[in-house]
Amino acid sequence: MVRVLTRPERRVAALLIALGLMSASPAAAGDPGKGRAVFASQCSSCHSNTRNGPVILGPPLFGVVGRKAGTVPGFAYSSAMKAAGFAWGPDRLHAYLPGPRDYLPGVRMTYNGLKNPAQLEDLIAYLGTLK
Repeated sequence: MVRVLTRPERRVAALLIALGLMSASPAAAGDPGKGRAVFASQCSSCHSNTRNGPVILGPPLFGVVGRKAGTVPGFAYSSAMKAAGFAWGPDRLHAYLPGPRDYLPGVRMTYNGLKNPAQLEDLIAYLGTLK
């Protein structure tokens, strides 16, 4: 026999479901530990990930989340990146990393992009820890 919920019980159930959905976010979906491995294999040959890290071929990515694009001192950005006018957040990284030159034509980054959605989520979660 199936028990039918009362109106107050249905309201509580709906509220609990809504709260659960609200707490889920794309950034929370990634695993920073796995993202560190993605960074090591996909990004570390060109970017450092440490505080006050050096410019390698690309700018250091420590503190990239929340930083205005094209603003690391000592790195020669393309005019496209200097003129981008946005700050790097999870949404921008989701859009940029699968195809940097497609997202922002004129950038110098020669990386073809991170196409694997799970790796992308993990990498963005990891970059968010670099504070």
